[in-house]
Amino acid sequence: MMVGLSDKGGSPADSFRVQGDTPHKAVIQGCVAHAGMLSPRMPKDLYEEIVRLRRERIPAALATVVSTRGSTPGKLAQKMLVRGDGTILGTIGGGCVEADVIRGALDAIETGLVQTLSFTLAGEEAERTGLACGGAIDVMIEPLNDPHLFVIGLGHVGQRIAKLAATCGFKLTVFDDRPDFANAVPEAAEVVCEDLSRLAEVLSPGPNSYVISVTRGHDHDYEVLSWALRTDARFIGVIGSRSKRVQFFRQLTADGFDEADLERVHLPVGIDIGAKTPDEIAVSVVSQLVAQHRLGRPEPRTET
Repeated sequence: MMVGLSDKGGSPADSFRVQGDTPHKAVIQGCVAHAGMLSPRMPKDLYEEIVRLRRERIPAALATVVSTRGSTPGKLAQKMLVRGDGTILGTIGGGCVEADVIRGALDAIETGLVQTLSFTLAGEEAERTGLACGGAIDVMIEPLNDPHLFVIGLGHVGQRIAKLAATCGFKLTVFDDRPDFANAVPEAAEVVCEDLSRLAEVLSPGPNSYVISVTRGHDHDYEVLSWALRTDARFIGVIGSRSKRVQFFRQLTADGFDEADLERVHLPVGIDIGAKTPDEIAVSVVSQLVAQHRLGRPEPRTET
C-alpha cells in the first residue's frame, strides 16, 4: 500500500473521531485530524485506557509502529489506541496513514485478526497527494476485544469446554434449556435458559464469535448447526464422529446449504489428541479454538 503523509511540524490530534452508522461501519471524515484537539473526557494514559476498555469489555485495537525506513513522521514503537466507535488515543504520526490505520483497526476489531499494514511514503501515490516523506513504515494492529464463545449444551463436556475456554480469555455465553445446567458455569458473562427453538431470537453471534454445539442429541446438534450457519460466526464446531459428519452434511445439502457453508463446519470439533474423558475433550476443542483465534486458522484434525 502506498499513501502520502504530511511531515509538517506540530502534534497530530490526540482525539480523532470516525463517524458512521455503526461502530464497525465507520467512515473516515477527512484525512488529517485537527492538531491540538483533545476531548476533555479523553484519558491521557493509553495503558490505563486499555485496562478500562478491557474491564468494561469495550471493543478496541492497538496500533503500533513496528518498523520504519527513511524519513517518517511515525517513530518506532509509537502507539495509537482505536476504540470500536472510531475514537482514538495517541498517534502514529497523523495524516492519511493514520486514517488508513483506523480503518484497519476497525476491521481488526470486527474480525479478531492481527494485521500488519505497510506504507511507502514516496513514489506515484505520494506525488498524487503531494504528501511525500520518502520513507516507509509498518504498523501492527492488535484487536483487544476478547473472542466470544457460545457453548450450546452444558452437559459434562460442555461445562468443561466453557470453563477451560474462560481461562484462555474467551468471553462466554452459555445456553441450555435446563436451568440447573444453564447455571453451572459461573465464569459465563451471559447465561441463557430457553428452548432450543428460540436460538435465533436470543443469540446473535458476530464475526469474532465461536459456536460450539455439545447438546444431548443429534437432532439438537443439527438444529444448532443449521442456526449457526445462518449467523456470522467465525468458527462453528459440533461434537461427534465422522459418520455423524457424513449424515449431517447430507442433510445440510438437502436443506439448501452449499459447499461454502459446509466448509465452515468443524465436525468432529477439536484437535485429534485421542481424547476420551470430558476434560481431555475440552483440551482438544479449546486448543482448536485458540488456534483459530491466534493463527487465523484452526489446526487440522488428523483423520485416522
